[in-house]
Amino acid sequence: MGAQISSKQRSDDGKVISVHSLDNWNTQFQSSRTSNKLMVIDFSAAWCGPCKFIEPAVHDLAVEFSDVEFIKIDVDELPDVAKDFEVQAMPTFVLVKKGKERERIVGVKKDELQRMIEKHRF
Repeated sequence: MGAQISSKQRSDDGKVISVHSLDNWNTQFQSSRTSNKLMVIDFSAAWCGPCKFIEPAVHDLAVEFSDVEFIKIDVDELPDVAKDFEVQAMPTFVLVKKGKERERIVGVKKDELQRMIEKHRF
């Protein structure tokens, strides 16, 4: 199948990029290592009720913070990425800058996520 990004979702439009392949994830992550841009990785699962609940809020944050890259990873599609980040519950949001984890938020905590984005985006 090859690398794939959801065509309806683009970060530069203030949206969330859904990553569906390991190759694509590696490209996204390597790109972020050389950028000063904050990356928010949303680890979720299709069957996760709390993930579905917070999804509209994440999209709103992506619109509000269009200078931040929002990446969505389904832990069932890319379990190795979830394992690399030691994700144990969903949703988990990992804030990464220059390839290094800055903060981690587990659970449906929109206000906390927003504060952490504001703290690390510049």
